Amino acid sequence: MHILVLNAGSSSVKASVIEHQTGKHVLTMAIERIDEAHPVLRLNGEVQACPGPGHAAALAHALPLMANKLNGTQLAGIGHRVVHGGDRFSHPVRITDEVEQTIEELSPLAPLHNPVNLEGIRIAKHCFPDLPHIAVFDTAFHQTLPRRARHYALPAELSEKYGLRRYGFHGTSHRYVAQMAADYLQTDLRNLRLITCHLGNGASMTAIEYGRSVETSMGMTPLEGLVMGTRVGDIDPGILLRLLREEDISIDDLDRILNHESGLKGISKHSNDMRDIIERAANGDEDCRMALHAFCHRIRKYIGAYAAVMDGVDAIVFTGGIGENSPTVRNRVTQRLDFLGALLWEDKNRDVQLNAETPVVDFARPHSRVRLLAVATDEALSIARQTAKLVNEKDRVNIIPEIPIAISARHVHLDQATVEKLFGEGHELTVRNYLSQPGQFACEETVTLVGPRNRLEKVRVLGPVRSVSQVEVSRTDEFFLGIDAPVRASGKIENTPGITLEGPAGRVDLKEGLICAWRHIHMTPDDAEIFEVVDKDIVEVEVRSEQRSLTFGNVLVRVSDKYKLEMHIDTDEGNAAEIRSGATGALVAGEGKAFLKRKRLR
Repeated sequence: MHILVLNAGSSSVKASVIEHQTGKHVLTMAIERIDEAHPVLRLNGEVQACPGPGHAAALAHALPLMANKLNGTQLAGIGHRVVHGGDRFSHPVRITDEVEQTIEELSPLAPLHNPVNLEGIRIAKHCFPDLPHIAVFDTAFHQTLPRRARHYALPAELSEKYGLRRYGFHGTSHRYVAQMAADYLQTDLRNLRLITCHLGNGASMTAIEYGRSVETSMGMTPLEGLVMGTRVGDIDPGILLRLLREEDISIDDLDRILNHESGLKGISKHSNDMRDIIERAANGDEDCRMALHAFCHRIRKYIGAYAAVMDGVDAIVFTGGIGENSPTVRNRVTQRLDFLGALLWEDKNRDVQLNAETPVVDFARPHSRVRLLAVATDEALSIARQTAKLVNEKDRVNIIPEIPIAISARHVHLDQATVEKLFGEGHELTVRNYLSQPGQFACEETVTLVGPRNRLEKVRVLGPVRSVSQVEVSRTDEFFLGIDAPVRASGKIENTPGITLEGPAGRVDLKEGLICAWRHIHMTPDDAEIFEVVDKDIVEVEVRSEQRSLTFGNVLVRVSDKYKLEMHIDTDEGNAAEIRSGATGALVAGEGKAFLKRKRLR
C-alpha cells in the first residue's frame, strides 16, 4: 500500500510516497523558502522554482507534479501531520469537515503550525478528492500524561476556559523511536523506562514509562521546554511581564522574540544551526560556547528529572537532526550521567553513522546499566503506517461482542508467607464469594492499610494466593493514605511504593506493591481473535449507558485462557463516568502489533 505523507510546516513543506510495510520512500518532495517570490521545489532530486509564494500556490503547483511522477503507482491514502490535536484527538482520524473545523479551532494553541497544516489538507483534498485523508496528531501520543504532569498552577477557571494545560509535541517521533529502541533491545516496550530526546531546530524530551508518555518537555504550545533553534524554551513568566512593561513592544513583537529570535540564535547572536555554533565555539566564540552549554545543560537537567519521575531509566534515546548527527552534543549531555549508571563510550559515539541498514546504534559501554542509543527517526513512515491502518478498515464493518464492565474496588493480593504473618501460621484463605473471573474469589479475610497520613480498614483480600503481594487502590485512596501510587498493570510492581498491612495475627511492611490499576480488559484467546488484538495491546472502549456516553482511552488488553471477557475500572472512574451495573462497552480504536481499528453496527 502506497501512502502519500504530507507535512506542511510554517516555512517549508515535505512530502513522501511511502510503501507502508517496507518503509521504502518511492518519491520525495520538499518545498523550501515558501514565503519568497519563487519557492524552491525539490522533487526526487530535481530542482525547480515554484511560480508564486505561499503554501497554496506552491502546493497547487507541486502536488500534480508528484502525481505525474508516480508512473502508475496507485495511492491508497494521504496522511497529514497535524501539530496540535488538543484534548480532542488521541489517535489518527479520517478528515471530515468537522475535523477540519476542530483543527481550525485549535489554531490559537499552535498558531505557527495548525493553520498551515490545515491549508495543506485543503489543497491536498482538492488535488486528490477521491482518496481518504487521515490526520495524525503530534499531541496524540501524550494523551496518557497523568493529570499532575499536564496541569499548570493557574486558576482552574482560566485553565478550563482557555484549555490551558500541557499537551506535548513531537509525539509521532517519540512513539516511533521508542518502539525502535525496544525492538533493538529485544524487549517489549511495555517493560522499559525510556527517555527519548528529539533534538533539532525544534527540540523536546519525553519520559516513556512502560509504553506510556508520562512526562514531556513541551507544554500547551511547542514553546516550552528545551533550548531550541529559535524558541526560548523554559522561562520565568516574570521576564515577559517586565519586557511588556519596560520595552516598547506589542504582544506580536513578544511572540516574535520568543519564537523566532531566542534559543540558540538568541544566545549565540549568530545562528540557530548547531553545526555553525559548534564550529564557531571551537574557534573561540564565547557566545556560541554559551549557546552550546545552555542547550546541553537543559537536556541533562531534564534527563535527571525524568529518571526521578520514573524511578530509574533503562535507555536514553537521541534522535532528530542534532540527536542523530552531533557526537559533540551527545557527549556533552551524557558524560556526567554515571550516577544513573549511564556510561558513555566516546569512541563509539564518534563513530555513529545512522542509515537504513543501521537505524540504531548503542554508544554506551558494555557494562553500562543504562543503554545510550542514537536512533534514526522516520516520522513520515510512522504517519504512513498509522494512515494505512485507517485506510485498511475503510469498508470494514463488523458486529463484535459487547464488553461487560465491572467496578473494581480497593483490594489486596497476598503471597502465602504474608498470609501467615497476617493471619497465623498455616492459615489458608477462606472463600467468601466467587468473582466473575474464573478461579478468583473474594475472601472472608480483610486487612488494614496503614499509610503515612491515614488508615483504610477492612480492605478485602482476593484469592487465590499469588507469588507476590500487591495492593490495588484508587486515586482517592492514595490521597487519603498519603502515598503516591503509580498507574500500573497488575503484577507490574517494580519500583512502586510499599505500604504497611495489619492483620489479626501481625503486621507486614511491604517494600513495594502499591499501585493504581491500569484500566484493562480481560479476554480469552478466542475473544482476542474476534477483536483482532493481542496481549498488551492498548485500545479505546466506547461506553453507552442510560446516564451518559463516553470513551475510555488507554485501556490495556490482557489475554489468557483463564480469563472471562470483562473490562475493569476502579471506583473513581466508575463514579466519574456514572457507570452502573450492566453497562457494556465496545472497542472503537487502539494500537498494538495486531490491532486494527474496528467499527460496529448501531
